[in-house]
Amino acid sequence: MAKAKIFAGNCNFNTTVEALMGDDMQVHLSISSDCPHITKMAEEMKILDPFREMSFQSGEGPKVFEVMTKGCPHPSCPVFSGILRATEVAAGLALPTDMRITFE
Repeated sequence: MAKAKIFAGNCNFNTTVEALMGDDMQVHLSISSDCPHITKMAEEMKILDPFREMSFQSGEGPKVFEVMTKGCPHPSCPVFSGILRATEVAAGLALPTDMRITFE
């Protein structure tokens, strides 16, 4: 299981993502967020195919981005990268290392 805690920044919203690889080879997500947009979109991201999410090469692109473009008013929201990374970690496709953006 992977658990990611994401602080989005200026909005001050926190999101927690728990991702678990199932026997069906799909990643099952539990997403809780202070953000009403993320909370609403979480309903469409309960189960993800990790191989679709990790590449733009599949022809479809990540479902996370598909859902985001329909419901998130802020395209640079870091929550989506956090969801993608948690999905990859749960599937054993990435290491559970912290990600960071810093401004100087």
